Amino acid sequence: MKFFHISHTDLDGYGCQLISKKIFPNGTYYNANYGAEVKTSIDSVLRELIPFKDEEIFFLISDLNLNLDESKSLNKNVNKLNNEGFNIKLQLLDHHATGKPSSLKYDWYFLDVTRSATKIVFDYFCENYEEFDSLCDESFKLFIEAIDDVDIWHENDPYFEFGKVIMRLISHSFEINATLFPNENREYRHQLLYKAMPYLHKKDGHILLDDDIQNLKKQYLMLDGINDTIDNLMSKHLVHLLENRKDDLTIYYNGHKGLLTFTLLNISIPANTFLKANPDYDFFVNLGRRGSTGFRATGKIDVSQLAAKLNGGGGHPNASGGSFNDFKETTNYAKVKEYFENKLKAIS
Repeated sequence: MKFFHISHTDLDGYGCQLISKKIFPNGTYYNANYGAEVKTSIDSVLRELIPFKDEEIFFLISDLNLNLDESKSLNKNVNKLNNEGFNIKLQLLDHHATGKPSSLKYDWYFLDVTRSATKIVFDYFCENYEEFDSLCDESFKLFIEAIDDVDIWHENDPYFEFGKVIMRLISHSFEINATLFPNENREYRHQLLYKAMPYLHKKDGHILLDDDIQNLKKQYLMLDGINDTIDNLMSKHLVHLLENRKDDLTIYYNGHKGLLTFTLLNISIPANTFLKANPDYDFFVNLGRRGSTGFRATGKIDVSQLAAKLNGGGGHPNASGGSFNDFKETTNYAKVKEYFENKLKAIS
């Protein structure tokens, strides 16, 4: 069976995936926020499942409510594929009340506002997979309760305070960029949650976990076993990921070779680290989600002049910025690169 799972981008959403990975460790996973990200992720799954016409396919969506138009479109597309000979089981498990109209219309849309999505998914797998319970130790089951406590806001329940800590653990885990490296970002967050589980059995475990979060992150980001500041470890890890994808991210301007990234935060350290480690690159550009742009270089090109020509920006020869007023928000890097390369062509 081929398994595809789209879930939300918060603690509850990632908790759902920890559960499904018990049964489907080799599944295909996505995380999406509401709006365009959900549509993009659904479209990606529908494209990716095409080669598996002769296999059973389980398509799960969790912790995301779809409006009637979104549900109608999804239902139509899945039915069309099944009528063409596919064998797709579609299941949505959610707890947001705004999904009620869809849940009343479609039998694949399950809604229960009394439980977190994590708890709903956990109960679903317990009910439908005989082997599931044996795969979950006591720490894992308590962890599900902690997520449920904080997501439904059961302040008087025993694991509420622990749930608050892991909720912040996920919401503040931005060290690996989710847009450029979605799979690596997801694995990072999943592993941090697994590292947090043993603290449930310790006295004042939520406080101890709160104290140790920085070290847990550093242990994951460390590539060579040598400790450093979180900023430096994050930059080195990012450069490692960028080097694996640099061919896809490379751009050119008047004979100069550059790297274009998207939605990175605080680019000075990673940009400088990347340019020093890759001397064949002359400049580094990061485009923000709404068109803000950061330019970095190490003396081979004056990026203040580049910024001025591109979008009226400016700054220093090795560190400048600007903003594109006509940039349309997207989560698709290919579209971002096409947009930026067209801007470069216009000033070349």
